Amino acid sequence: MTVSAVRDSRRDVYRWGAITTIGAVAGYIAVLLANARHFYTDDTESQYTGLWIGLGRSLREGVFPVLVPERWMSGNNTMDDAGLFNPPQLLIDLIAPSVDNMALYATVVKLIFAVIAALGVYRICLAYGGRPAWSAAAGVAFPLSGFFLFFDEASWMTALTGTAWLVHAWASSVRYTRGTGGPIPVFVFLYLTISTQYIFPAVEAAIMLFAVAVGELVHQRKWQPVARLTVAGACAGLAGLLTFLPSMMSAKVTWRGSSQIINDQFLTVPWSESLNASLPSTMPAFSSWWGYVQPMPVTYIAWFLIPALAFIDWRRAKESWRELSAVGVFSVLMLMWAAGPGSIGPLRWPVRVLPMLAIGLLVLVCVLLGRYGTVRDLKNRGIAAGVLIGLLWVRSFSADPHAVLWHVVAALAIVALGAGVVWLDRTKGVAAACALTIAAMFPIAYFQVKAAQPTPMTWNLPTDRSAAADAFPNFPGNTIQLAERGLLQPQDKSLEGAYGSLVFGNYAKSLDLSYVNGYTPTGHFYFGELLCMRWDSSVCPDAYRRMFAPEPTTGRPLVDLMKLDRVVLQRALFPDARDQPAPPDWKWVDYPGHERYISVLERVDGPTSTVNGRVADAKNVTATSISETDTTSRVRVSSADGGRVTFARLGWPGYRVTLNGESIPINVVAKSFVAVDIPAGTHEAELVLTWRPPGWKIGIAAMAAGVLGIGALQWLYVRSRRRDASTSDEDRPSGDPERALAEVVS
Repeated sequence: MTVSAVRDSRRDVYRWGAITTIGAVAGYIAVLLANARHFYTDDTESQYTGLWIGLGRSLREGVFPVLVPERWMSGNNTMDDAGLFNPPQLLIDLIAPSVDNMALYATVVKLIFAVIAALGVYRICLAYGGRPAWSAAAGVAFPLSGFFLFFDEASWMTALTGTAWLVHAWASSVRYTRGTGGPIPVFVFLYLTISTQYIFPAVEAAIMLFAVAVGELVHQRKWQPVARLTVAGACAGLAGLLTFLPSMMSAKVTWRGSSQIINDQFLTVPWSESLNASLPSTMPAFSSWWGYVQPMPVTYIAWFLIPALAFIDWRRAKESWRELSAVGVFSVLMLMWAAGPGSIGPLRWPVRVLPMLAIGLLVLVCVLLGRYGTVRDLKNRGIAAGVLIGLLWVRSFSADPHAVLWHVVAALAIVALGAGVVWLDRTKGVAAACALTIAAMFPIAYFQVKAAQPTPMTWNLPTDRSAAADAFPNFPGNTIQLAERGLLQPQDKSLEGAYGSLVFGNYAKSLDLSYVNGYTPTGHFYFGELLCMRWDSSVCPDAYRRMFAPEPTTGRPLVDLMKLDRVVLQRALFPDARDQPAPPDWKWVDYPGHERYISVLERVDGPTSTVNGRVADAKNVTATSISETDTTSRVRVSSADGGRVTFARLGWPGYRVTLNGESIPINVVAKSFVAVDIPAGTHEAELVLTWRPPGWKIGIAAMAAGVLGIGALQWLYVRSRRRDASTSDEDRPSGDPERALAEVVS
């Protein structure tokens, strides 16, 4: 091979990489034309954007926001999907408060990660010897695959970011084991995957490493490359341990504390649904929030995926089974996981791994097409493709028989597109065929998103923060809202309606208001039971009574133990509350223009949240706040006969307390409020209550060990490269084009 040929191959790789990027952008544009809010829906609008703003404000103030006590159940950011130790996520947080239109910001951020994900799939294909054109087809197809498009990109932001980093970790792992890349990219991409703080990408990354290790053992028949990859993966795991240690060590007080395996059928996907992977009209059948037949094509992967199997020379492809065995192992494992069980400890809803199955199948098929694609014996291959399309139609029809005409139209469209790709391949070459393959994805994505409107996932929260803040009441101090989101009617879901008066999810963070209410997927079990508060901060009708009922241990109501300044009641949930006298020491307050949706109680004597720090109750103790931060309370205490101080802090694991420098035990009132027993004879002692994420010392030490370990691996890698280079220089001329090509393509 000549040097010019190597140069052309390198250009080909970069050219199709650029096409992959452009294709990902074009796919986003097609989706936005069908639904401008597609990337600002469900958890993105209710959880993530508000979280970004809240975290970003804290970071700008110089505070690392591990804990926000006034948020109560949603204030422990080491428990939820905050990505506190993920540098790109922290950058997203820092920018967020400067952007007024959160729909625009979320869409731009997600576009960046969609491009990262597309290029990652492209890199995996190249690492396995795929040709650039078909590798680009796989890269562009992935962000437009059903579940990834309709859930991960539309709603579950951490699933999107975790997957985007994971595919690069996969490509870098293959390169490292095959000697064309170093250990640092493996470490960096694995760490970024883990530190998104979402458990699914972390577990999927471990399975990916296992599959690559098995595949490379089969392919290379040498244990040394696999051993090096194992050490690199372990180093990344050690570095990422701090991300999950706090939640692991706090799980016993959360909703997710169970380690049971439950084999329910909710959001489990039968294997036969994989036969829907290439029919754009498919609406798969499995149990979800919307019944049995789904309103979105979540099992769809790419229109060409299944019919393309007919155009692979399988006799020749058999020679690559060892090289591609890792992809097959990964795909099979994900296919099995998608079918159940429904819950494995914190890993629930197996449907979430469908993007992993899509990655495996796209890589496998597109690598084989690039290396062994053929249009010889066209008649028989055309018949085989027709049979495969017929199977797609039958499976989609059996899942959703009411849309039979759409299935027929979709099948005919695939036939026409397939014929066009074959014709272009024969007359114009592979590049033209792949161009049509990619171009066809955009109208398909448009029609799929358009057909799913109105989306059943949207909360329809306001997009412009300044307009929302102007419309909302000015509520200083600490507020709790007692409301039920399910009582909102479609006509209420606007800024002119309920969203001008009520907050759900993390909406209050977007408004820069201090509300107890927030979104939490891993809420505090006992606090949730105390207030019957759910993940979206909705409550039951008994919550109002509970708020003002005396807590047996202290005799104080929850509103006092939480040091709340205001209670907002949803009129739809408590229609007669305003007709009753206000509780003692509270008064009804009018907020003109908001009476339709809320009734408001405020304290007669003014705010209490700013009085005496976070000391909520002191029995037989004189307790005076000295200083307060989010994680530390310093209090001067005296007690002749002994007593107890109760704090307006939720009893997460991780609190420690000292009295004049000596450690003393922590108690918890109502299994929710941090309390400290003060010994008799205490006089003007300094009590210091401090919270740190559980396991933080172990996590930091593990991170240091991981960084040192990967540094040692990199040193060994550089050393071996220099040795190999000197040996190779003696045997070959410098600038050998074949070796240069291997560096580019693999």
